[in-house]
Amino acid sequence: MKIGYARVSTAEQDLTAQRDALVGLGVDARHIHVDKGLAGTNRSRPGLEKALAAVRPGDELVVTKLDRLARSIRDAKDIADELAAEGVTLRLGASAYDPTDPMGKMMFNILATFAEFEADLIKMRTREGMQVAKANGKLRGKKPKLSGVQERHLVDLYRSGGHTTAELAELFGVARSTVYRAVERAGGAQS
Repeated sequence: MKIGYARVSTAEQDLTAQRDALVGLGVDARHIHVDKGLAGTNRSRPGLEKALAAVRPGDELVVTKLDRLARSIRDAKDIADELAAEGVTLRLGASAYDPTDPMGKMMFNILATFAEFEADLIKMRTREGMQVAKANGKLRGKKPKLSGVQERHLVDLYRSGGHTTAELAELFGVARSTVYRAVERAGGAQS
C-alpha cells in the first residue's frame, strides 16, 4: 500500500499540487495525510504522525519532495531510518530511497542538507524583515486586549478585593493571565 504525506508551512498555502502529484504517483486520495500551517522543522505534526502510524512492512511512504517530509538533516535521517527498520520504503517523488545503496544515501543526505539550508535561509530573511519593519515603526507586536481605561478599571476592581481573577477575566472577556499581567504592570496588588 502507498501512504502519502503532504505539508505546507502556512494556512494560506494550497495542498492541491502535492495531492495531485501523490495521486499521480499511485497514492489513493483516501490515504494522503496532510499538515497545513506547520513547519517542517518541527517533527511533531499530526498528519506526519498519522502517516507514519499507517504504514506497515512492505508499504511505501510517498512524499513529493524531501523538504515536505523534513527540514532538518537529523529529522529526515531519523524518519528514513525508522521506516527502513520497519520494512517500509520511502519514496521521494518517483525515486525510492535505498539506505543500503551508498549513492542513494549520499543523494538523500545532499537533499536533506539543502532542505535544512533553505529552512535556515527562510528564518534569516524573516528575522531581517522583522528588524526592518521594527526600525520603520511598523512592527509593534500584538494589539492589547484591553484599552488603557479598561486596564485601569480592571486593576481598580482587583485592588478593591470584591472580585476574583476568574470573575474579572469573565467580566472583561480576557484570560486570567491577562488580568495577572495588568495587575503586575500596575505595580502589584498594593494601592
